[in-house]
Amino acid sequence: METDCIHYKDSGFFSKIVLDYLDDAPELSPFYKYKAEIASFKQAIQERSFSEEKRVILSTALSKQYDRGNIKLKKEGAVALNIQSIVAENTFTVTTGHQLNLFTGPLYFIYKIVSTIKLSQKLSKTYPDQNFVPVYWMATEDHDFEEISFFRFNGKKIQWKTKQEGAVGRMKTAELQGVFEEFKELLTPYAGNAEALKDLFESAYLKHENLSDATRYLVHELFQDHGLLILDGDDVQLKQLFIPQLKAELKEEISSKLVAEQNEQLGKHYKIQVNPRSINLFYLEEGSRKRIVKEGDTFFIHETELKFSEREFLDILENHPERFSPNVLLRPLYQEVILPNLAYIGGGGELAYWFQLKSTFEYFKTPLPVLFLRNSALWMDGKTKKYFNALKLNAAQLFLEEGVLLKSWVMSNAKLDLSLQSEIEKQQIFFEGLSENAAAVDATLKPHVLALAEKQKQLLEQLSDKMIRAERRKQTVAAKRIHHIKEILFPNNSLQERTDNFSLLYMAYGDKMIDKLMDVLELPSREFVVLSDKTKGDD
Repeated sequence: METDCIHYKDSGFFSKIVLDYLDDAPELSPFYKYKAEIASFKQAIQERSFSEEKRVILSTALSKQYDRGNIKLKKEGAVALNIQSIVAENTFTVTTGHQLNLFTGPLYFIYKIVSTIKLSQKLSKTYPDQNFVPVYWMATEDHDFEEISFFRFNGKKIQWKTKQEGAVGRMKTAELQGVFEEFKELLTPYAGNAEALKDLFESAYLKHENLSDATRYLVHELFQDHGLLILDGDDVQLKQLFIPQLKAELKEEISSKLVAEQNEQLGKHYKIQVNPRSINLFYLEEGSRKRIVKEGDTFFIHETELKFSEREFLDILENHPERFSPNVLLRPLYQEVILPNLAYIGGGGELAYWFQLKSTFEYFKTPLPVLFLRNSALWMDGKTKKYFNALKLNAAQLFLEEGVLLKSWVMSNAKLDLSLQSEIEKQQIFFEGLSENAAAVDATLKPHVLALAEKQKQLLEQLSDKMIRAERRKQTVAAKRIHHIKEILFPNNSLQERTDNFSLLYMAYGDKMIDKLMDVLELPSREFVVLSDKTKGDD
């Protein structure tokens, strides 16, 4: 694949807090521990301890989770070896997390995991005495079903509609037969890798009982050769390791106080991503994930009739920790408690709420990981690349609003100077001389002449706009090509990676898709990557 790049700050799609993080802005530095660079890991490794007991529990939990589905682990394969390696004291994880979007949802799901694998590989080369394992944390306990219930194929929204509620990872997949039939029908006109896509969807969602197992199978099929471990935090063994932190949250409402204090300082410079609740936990049961609310010494489960005394609730915690589910502000802490983790790779919104958590991590004596912004990319298919080349565009121009891009192209390719800049400059020189002559006669005449100059400039600019519009009307082919490029790379004026599914990329490359991305994406990065195949005529 060929690549072109544009700096994140020039794309217009990244927040101030993210750009400041990449630029080591001093006002943000109090809110994280390590710089996002490979050299930071020398210190991070020294400061990250993880007990042998936790390692054994984690390795055992992973083995049991993989046994639940139809995954056939190769005994000497990369995934099986990485599960075994977790017990070694020199093994550390590099982690990303994401919701269980149907058929992976938007493209950046894939980019996130590729970023994680590439970083773990780079660390293994830089620090050969340590072993680095990539981990995808499945957000199985999330209950925002609407966000994960669909994916788009070739502009068509394919959606799963269900009356099921609660943690999405526990939702039954049997009713996805209809969704499969719809997807299969859309793939009918296509040859090549279309059959493999059908098989992948069917094997994942119709041959596994719940969304958690289905997602693990799907992601494993795509990334198994790269040793990616897929972890489900909805696990009683793993929740037992988190009991002390859960108890402190229930008894003392620790995180809300610490995050509120952090927000007060962070909010002086940036927009706050997440506001804390008094207790940042949910109560998790089959078909239900509801907020925990405390009034006096009594705990209530929001929107239910359940209530418990403190003693009753703490007894439940000791005996059934799996019923307690961290929200967005405590999930990172849970992750770092149960993993020997050194790095987290996330999007801009994720990094923004990690910056709210430094004091919470310090309170619980848990090291913050090194935080990295995931890779971002645009992918041009063959037709789009040909239009891009024919128009002689560059990567930065792709991020311009369509009307602005077309205007810029028309002005650059017109036979005449449609901006009338030369004429405007001549007029300015003329009126400057005229104003001085008029002032020599009467000083009060100079403002009048300058007003005439401004009016003349506006008239010439209006004429320029009319000439550009007239030329643009003649350039219908260019206009159509620019519209196609913007429609493909920025569907609905959004980033392609936030809208399109990996399936079109898979149609082009099949099983080689991940390898293609692995070849061109790299962390750390400060650039938006434009990906394309080499077309005939390219040198």
